Amino acid sequence: MTSNQQRAALQRQIWQIANDVRGAVDGWDFKQYVLGTLFYRFISENFASYIEGGDDSIHYAELGDDVINEDIKDDAVKTKGYFIYPSQLFANVAKSANTNESLNTDLARIFSEIEASASGYPSEDDIKGLFADFDTTSNRLGNTVKDKNNRLAAVLKGVAGLDFGDFEDNHIDLFGDAYEFLIGNYAANAGKSGGEFFTPTHVSRLIAQIAMHKQTSVNKIYDPACGSGSLLLQAKKHFDAHIIEEGFFGQEINHTTYNLARMNMFLHNINYDKFNIQLGNTLIEPHFAEDKPFDAIVSNPPYSVKWIGAYDPTLINDDRFAPAGVLPPKSKADFAFVLHALHYLSSKGRAAIVCFPGIFYRGGAEKKIRQYLVDNNFVETVISLAPNLFYGTTIAVNILVLSKHKSDTRTQFIDASGEDFFKKETNNNVLTDQHIEKIMAIFDSKENVEHIAETVDNNKIAENDYNLSVSAYVEPKDTREVIDIAKLNAEIKTTVARIDQLRAEIDAIVAEIEA
Repeated sequence: MTSNQQRAALQRQIWQIANDVRGAVDGWDFKQYVLGTLFYRFISENFASYIEGGDDSIHYAELGDDVINEDIKDDAVKTKGYFIYPSQLFANVAKSANTNESLNTDLARIFSEIEASASGYPSEDDIKGLFADFDTTSNRLGNTVKDKNNRLAAVLKGVAGLDFGDFEDNHIDLFGDAYEFLIGNYAANAGKSGGEFFTPTHVSRLIAQIAMHKQTSVNKIYDPACGSGSLLLQAKKHFDAHIIEEGFFGQEINHTTYNLARMNMFLHNINYDKFNIQLGNTLIEPHFAEDKPFDAIVSNPPYSVKWIGAYDPTLINDDRFAPAGVLPPKSKADFAFVLHALHYLSSKGRAAIVCFPGIFYRGGAEKKIRQYLVDNNFVETVISLAPNLFYGTTIAVNILVLSKHKSDTRTQFIDASGEDFFKKETNNNVLTDQHIEKIMAIFDSKENVEHIAETVDNNKIAENDYNLSVSAYVEPKDTREVIDIAKLNAEIKTTVARIDQLRAEIDAIVAEIEA
């Protein structure tokens, strides 16, 4: 069995567990229990592996809690960011789960103590509240303690039965892939509510490659609306780990999704000191002002959401929005995210942002912002993608690529919405590796490709009322059937003659009958 087949088999098992144990609980509501359990197992085995340090004679799970002294605990928290006693390890809790009548309260206590272990250490903010959505006393698990414990035990046993192989060899990758697989499936099944926090892996891969293109190293990578962290993690997956020097930064407004993002970082073996995920509204309470600028920015912000905008008169003086001279409409915050990203972007960096198509041609404040972006030569490329690539929406979105180091005053437009740029699957279209390679090759060359790509001078965009729609510059291929008029007329003439002949024959038969 190949590694891909093993991974596919493992994913099927995980999804089956999720379906088997949720019962009457809605899948979207139940996701944190399955995801949280997978995370609990990962950090337990990761921590045990760290303590054992490759010494086969040490089995941390078999030790008593009393052998742990404060020096061991202090060193471990400084390195790993948290501490787990042997009795608190996933393996030991899962072993007695079916017979533990206080399983739900024991788990709540363990999670609380793991979080508390980081108190007073640099990792405190990264660990605090990680298990907040793993509510073991919630009525969603059942009406009685017995019901709650039975369902929790089923999840623990199911996850304990998964074979991830040797931890040091491939455990980490499989854990991270399994976690993303679960998030993706929950998002797909939840429709719009799921798609709001998860960017499909294939699209994330394209966006990450655009943002990192030809950068041999970046200081750090940032997502101002990071969701579950899928875009940030694609940068880690597809590039050498050392190319991102100072780590991964993101901000997320939804508390549950914020926790998922932090878990996702740990599950991909990104230590607490290499990521910084913050909770809050990026547009009105932005973090990382002291950490900017960023060499790579990736983002799939929410489309056309409302924001305070002009209702807050101080925002027009905000360094992020003031240069454009106008605030994005209160009913459509799309360009607020774009201007925020631009402000956080370094002079050598690149930002790749998924955008709703309407912002590229609408008038009013959005047109003025486009004028600011074009006149200052910040727009490198606009790419239109195929429809139905995202969960919960069928719209064909665009990728806006921003750069502060362009070598000319031209802008590239790529129409990657045709059938040569996606693969049809049951529920959604997908971008294969070949599709991504094709888009990246066109993006890199900046050469014109008939019906697909056009690089135009910014003066032409100005003359076109600062319209940045791809369709305004890339002429679509005429797929209508070419008709030979002369041939068609000859066929019509023959057909008419045949009809006249048949009518004559019918008239003759009728006349003979009537006679």
